[in-house]
Amino acid sequence: MKTRFTERFQLKYPIACAPMALIAGGVLAGAVSRAGGLGLIGGGYGDPEWIAQEHANAQGAPVGGGLITWMIEQNPSILDAALSHQPRAFMLSFGDPRPHAPKVKAAGAALICQVQRLHQLEQALEAGADVIVAQSSEAGGHGMANRATITFIPEVADILAQRAPDTLLLAAGGVADGRGLAAVLALGADGALVGSRLWASRESLAHEASKARSVHLTGEDTDRSIVFDVLREKHWPPGYTFRALKNTMTERWSGREDELLAVAEQERETYRAAMAAHDYTIGHSPVGQATGLIRDIPTAEEILERMDGQAADVLKRLGRPI
Repeated sequence: MKTRFTERFQLKYPIACAPMALIAGGVLAGAVSRAGGLGLIGGGYGDPEWIAQEHANAQGAPVGGGLITWMIEQNPSILDAALSHQPRAFMLSFGDPRPHAPKVKAAGAALICQVQRLHQLEQALEAGADVIVAQSSEAGGHGMANRATITFIPEVADILAQRAPDTLLLAAGGVADGRGLAAVLALGADGALVGSRLWASRESLAHEASKARSVHLTGEDTDRSIVFDVLREKHWPPGYTFRALKNTMTERWSGREDELLAVAEQERETYRAAMAAHDYTIGHSPVGQATGLIRDIPTAEEILERMDGQAADVLKRLGRPI
């Protein structure tokens, strides 16, 4: 399918791989880019050595990158380190992109800004974003509650059409098959940023035992809370929560995080031991509501082919040009 996103970035598919922290490494990002999407390496909290190794693991594929924006504010050098690998595009998420946009632009990378609220869209437009990612609450990992894909995407699309018509729009949250891809294109997006479905790919750095859990669960088997941030001692700004598969930790502590803080050290020992043992009935699996659409663990190339083909079939049935 052809969209403004495929044409701007010379892609086969209107799909980008979400730069999932410590999950979207160079092998996954490289596989997505070689298959015809846009692969983004998830720099996350900012480990320069890890980022360098994962760019090497991409083996020359034209990949981009991404960082958690509020972490750059704590350690500005990580942005310089990430941009030194000459990423094709660079995504800033979870914070004000305006102070960091000039460096991204100067490095020759397309600036991608992820937003969960309209006031963040204002910041992204002021930063000169080339691409906006509108992330809904269905998404896995970090985000904000209350915005749904079906209303958030067209609202952002309308604003961009009026104020920044050349700025591209990607939808994030719940897009895991061709039906979802067709839906967000119909809502006004130029493509999709895909996380959970590519998290459950062979090339993903997620552990096989974690991926295996997602195959048997539904979208109702996820939870959005700060339980795993408390257990991992990650101090996120107010308003952000973390969607993951439900397990004994979320059943015990979701909604009771104040009580969890009182026994945090004991629970952290349990959590760390579980993660070391790859026991995801206690450790976390950062998957969104799209887990209900995940029924196998194929290659990234297979995922992109399936999504594009199914989306094209859906749009043909609806009489939409593709």
